[in-house]
Amino acid sequence: MKKFLAVALMATMTASLTAQVLNYPQARKDGTVDAYYGHQVADPYRWMEDDRSAETMAWVEAENTVTQAYLQKLPMRGKLMKRMKELNNYEKVGTPFYRYGHWYQYRNDGLQNQYVLYRLSGSEERGAGSVFLDPNTLSDDGTVALKGVYFSNNGKYAAYAISRSGSDWQEFYVMDAETGEMLPDHIEWAKFSDACWLGDGFYYSAYDHGEEGKEFSDMNEGHKIYYHKMGTPQSEDVLFYQNPAYPKRFYSVSVNKEETMMFLYESGAGQGVTLFVRDLRVPGSQFIQMTNDMECNYAPVAIVGDDIILFTNYQAPMNRLMKANIHRPGVNDWTELVPEAPEVLENADFIDGKFILTYQKDASNHAYVYGLDGKRKYEVKLPGVGTVGFSGEKDRKECFYTFASYTVPGAIYQYDIDKNESRLYYAPKVNFRQNDFTTEQVFFESKDGTRVPMFITYKKGLKRNGKNPLLLYGYGGFAISLTPRFSALRVPFLEQGGIYVDVNLRGGSEYGEAWHLAGTKMQKQNVFDDFIGAAEWLIANGYTSKEKLAIQGGSNGGLLVGACMTQRPDLFAVAIPQVGVMDMLRYHKFTIGWNWAPDYGTSEDSKEMFEYLLGYSPLHNLKEGVSYPATLVTTADHDDRVVPAHSFKFAARLQECHKGNNPVLIRIDTKAGHGGGKPMSKVIEEQADIYAFIMKNLHM
Repeated sequence: MKKFLAVALMATMTASLTAQVLNYPQARKDGTVDAYYGHQVADPYRWMEDDRSAETMAWVEAENTVTQAYLQKLPMRGKLMKRMKELNNYEKVGTPFYRYGHWYQYRNDGLQNQYVLYRLSGSEERGAGSVFLDPNTLSDDGTVALKGVYFSNNGKYAAYAISRSGSDWQEFYVMDAETGEMLPDHIEWAKFSDACWLGDGFYYSAYDHGEEGKEFSDMNEGHKIYYHKMGTPQSEDVLFYQNPAYPKRFYSVSVNKEETMMFLYESGAGQGVTLFVRDLRVPGSQFIQMTNDMECNYAPVAIVGDDIILFTNYQAPMNRLMKANIHRPGVNDWTELVPEAPEVLENADFIDGKFILTYQKDASNHAYVYGLDGKRKYEVKLPGVGTVGFSGEKDRKECFYTFASYTVPGAIYQYDIDKNESRLYYAPKVNFRQNDFTTEQVFFESKDGTRVPMFITYKKGLKRNGKNPLLLYGYGGFAISLTPRFSALRVPFLEQGGIYVDVNLRGGSEYGEAWHLAGTKMQKQNVFDDFIGAAEWLIANGYTSKEKLAIQGGSNGGLLVGACMTQRPDLFAVAIPQVGVMDMLRYHKFTIGWNWAPDYGTSEDSKEMFEYLLGYSPLHNLKEGVSYPATLVTTADHDDRVVPAHSFKFAARLQECHKGNNPVLIRIDTKAGHGGGKPMSKVIEEQADIYAFIMKNLHM
C-alpha cells in the first residue's frame, strides 16, 4: 500500500521545478470535525497525526522529493555548505569541571558529530588529557547523543544518559569511573531525568513503555521515580515515588554530594515547582513539604550545615536568594539572603564558599560576587556585553566562566575570586574576520506602547537604505531569554551583507516574571505584536524592506513565525517555522504537550480560552487565496517534543491555501528530533538548506 500511495502522490507533481512554479503532493482531506462549545472546527488532515501510517509516510516521501529537488537547484547551497564546514572546523572546548579527584572537559576537534568528554590531569591542562567517553563511537552516523554524565558520590561509578535520533527518550549506562570498564547496568524508557546517586545506586525518572509504534506521539502520563541498585537488572528496580492523582506532572529527586539531604520536585501544573526535603541523616525520615505554590520556582543552590540556600521568584518576580533551615523548612520560616534587585537575577553559583550571581540587564549579563552573609563584594569584570556562564565547586578555589556575544565566539576565562581577576584560558580560532562586524542594541515601542529591546548584528559600513536582506529571529515564551550568543553558521549570511536580529519578546524572562506572564495565555498576542512591531520598526528605520525581510523561530518560536505569517502575510518575504506548535487546539494531546498549558492555556479550559487560541492558531488561520511568504517548514521524524503532525498539517493546509509563485515547502529530517543532540553533519546540512532558501527568496 505504501508503494501505491507514493506512486499516486508522485504522479501529481510536474516534472519541471524550474523558476518557482511547483506542484505539491495532493494530501487527502477527510471529514473530521470537532465540536468546541457548540463551535464546529474542521480538521481534514487529522490522519497525519499517525506519523507511522503508510499514507503519512508516503506523503512525507513525496513532500521531501519536491523540497529536495528545489533546494538542490539553488546555486548557493553547495557554497554555503562548504563555507559552513570551514567556519565550524575549529576546536571547541567546554569549561573544565571537577568531579571526585579528577578534572574533565568536553571537546570537539572541529566537525565531530558529538562532543567528547576528556579527563584532564589538572585544571590547567589544555589540549591534552585522555578520552573518558566518546559518544561518536556509539553510532555510525552520529545520531546517538550524550545527554549527561553523573558521577556517584564516592567517585566509583559514572552513569551516562544517551538519546537516539534526537528523541527525548533516554537510556542509562554505567561505567567504572577509574578503569572505564562498561558495567552490565542498563536502564530504558527514562525521560526528563538525571541519574541521582545515593550509595551504590541511583534514582531516575521514567514512564511505562507505551504502545508499540506510538512511542513518539502518545501522551506521556504517569512519571515515576525508581531506584536502581548497581549490579541488578532494571526489572528489579524499586518504585520510589509516584502520584497517580496527578499523572500529568513531572517528578524527580536530587541529593547533595555529602548525601545529607534529598529534595523531591513536582512540576507541570503551573509556572513553577513544588519542593519537598528529607533529612538523610535521620534514619527513617520522610519528605517534608517546603512550598505549595506551583506558580513559583524554587531551586536549592547550596547547603551550608543545616541551612538551605534557594533561588526563587516567590514574592519576587525579579528573583532573589532565600535561606531555609532543615528543622523548619516551610516557606513561612524562610529568611531573605539576597533581596530582589531592579535587574533580573538569572543564575546563582556557589563557588569557593561564595555566591556568584548573574544578573540580566536589558538582555545581557552582569555578574557579582556575594558572601555567605548575602552582602555584595564586587562586580566581576567581564570582557564586554554578552552572555556568561560560571563553573566551579563550593569547596575549591578554581573557577572558570565562558563568555560569548554575537561576534565573539565562546571564550573561556579562569577567574580568581579573591583577586577579582580574569585570565584568558582558551579562545577559539574561527576562520572569519571578527572585526568586520558589529552589534548594536535598540529599543522600540510595541503596539501597546511597551518598550522592547533587540540586538542588530551586521557588517560594518552598513547603509540604512532599505535594501539590506534581514533575518529576524524570536522566541517569546516559557521564560526563556535571548541573550547574545555566537553561531558560526550565521556568519556566511552576514558576510554576504545580511543583517541578523534577535528581538527580546514578551513571554521571555528578560525583565522578570511579569515580562514572562505578559506573553502567556490570554496575553499571547502581545508576543506576536512585539515581533510584528520589530519588523515594522526595522523597515521604518531603513535597515530593510518587506521584500528583503525573513523571519525564523523554532518550537515556540515556530508558533511565533506561523502566527505572524498568517496575521501579516504582506509584511515578510520569507518565513522559516521550525518544529513549531501549529495546532493550538490539540497540542496538549501529544507526548508532553500538556506541560505547555501554563503558557498557552488549552481549548478545554473555557469557551473564552478556546476562542482566543482559535484566533491565532497558525493551522486554523490560513486562508484560501492568500499569497503567503516563501516558506520552508522544518520538522523531523523523531521529534517527540513537538510532534511532526503540527508541521505536516500546517504545510498541507498552507499548500492548499497559498496563491502565488512563492515556494511553500516542508523539509522533514530523518533520524532526528526536536533539535537537541543533532549531529554536526545534520546541523550543517539543515542550516545550508535554510540559508540557501532564505538567500534565494531575498534575491541575494
